[in-house]
Amino acid sequence: MSLPRLAREAGLTGCPICGLVVRLTPHRENYCPRCHSHLHARKPHSILTTWALLLTAALLYIPANVLPIMTVVYFGSGQPDTILSGVVHLFENGMWPLGLIVFVASIVVPLLKLIILSYLLISVQRRTPHRRKRRTRLFRLTELIGRWSMVDVFVIALLTTLVQMGTVANVEPGAGASAFAAVVISTMFAAMSFDPRLIWEE
Repeated sequence: MSLPRLAREAGLTGCPICGLVVRLTPHRENYCPRCHSHLHARKPHSILTTWALLLTAALLYIPANVLPIMTVVYFGSGQPDTILSGVVHLFENGMWPLGLIVFVASIVVPLLKLIILSYLLISVQRRTPHRRKRRTRLFRLTELIGRWSMVDVFVIALLTTLVQMGTVANVEPGAGASAFAAVVISTMFAAMSFDPRLIWEE
């Protein structure tokens, strides 16, 4: 008698919240006995949901980088800055570490997440049998780097707090900040909706 190759073939699944391995009962709703989370052998509509969120993030990525993210107003006048122009200003003023952090967190990280998740989705849909461990590590990487995606929004909040000086200076967030926050949220939910167990299916 051959043993099942997959946990799902044995009727087992891991809780996505606490990791407890649970035997599923067919034809009924299943919940984790430890944390009471809803259990699925696979996340429902994982590929479709992830693609929808990923395409939304990709479309929002353009206005997030084209529209001004903030405007620093001195004595009633100011010049709006995009993410890239803000990074250039930081470099020009000798603030290389901060400029590099904002560039990586605001431009490189979201783009990297879009590329990695797209690659994982395409490989799962094509049922690619190669480099499964590497693709799983890539998915873990997206979860890790996603924590740094909101750095420039935090920088804007910090600048707004530090620079508010009445009529002398003022920091006003632009439409780019809202678009960028939407990109971060969309990619975050896309990573959450993607089921990495699909990588290991034949």
